[in-house]
Amino acid sequence: MATDTKDNHWKEDFPIQQLESTQVTRRDFAKFLCLVSGGLAAGTGLVALKANYFPEEKVEGEHLVGKKSEIPVGGTKSFVLEGSTIPYVLIHLEDGQLRAYEQKCTHLSCAVFYKPNSGRIECPCHNGWFDALTGEVLAGPPPRPLPRLDVVVKGDDIYVKALEETEKTNNT
Repeated sequence: MATDTKDNHWKEDFPIQQLESTQVTRRDFAKFLCLVSGGLAAGTGLVALKANYFPEEKVEGEHLVGKKSEIPVGGTKSFVLEGSTIPYVLIHLEDGQLRAYEQKCTHLSCAVFYKPNSGRIECPCHNGWFDALTGEVLAGPPPRPLPRLDVVVKGDDIYVKALEETEKTNNT
């Protein structure tokens, strides 16, 4: 009998019934909802402020990315330009053309990647698809095309630079 008293002693220290411990009052639930909603609203506000008050980084001049012989047809190379934090991807398309895009989806900035032999760039977060030749949205929630860089090949060297305005409007 001494064992029963010793085993049940914790029930005196913690007199909460198991059923009561899993129940949440309406007031506590409402507090939790307000806290989560407030956090989401604050986060959305910060994203909106960043998008509207901090300008995008502009690419100036030509930047060496690599050698054409290093990237096989259908292959890719990720890179970041010197002095920037924006990730880019260089794609060697099956028809021999080279394209460079920002490697962040225009929907929620998830990383995008090229699907070889498909001609498409995929955003796996929400099943978004972009045309690998133009960067245009093919499917999914992305609201605008991928930002693109102009690719310049000099011998075996591959350089990227800001896309000229005429190319942006023609989207070639």
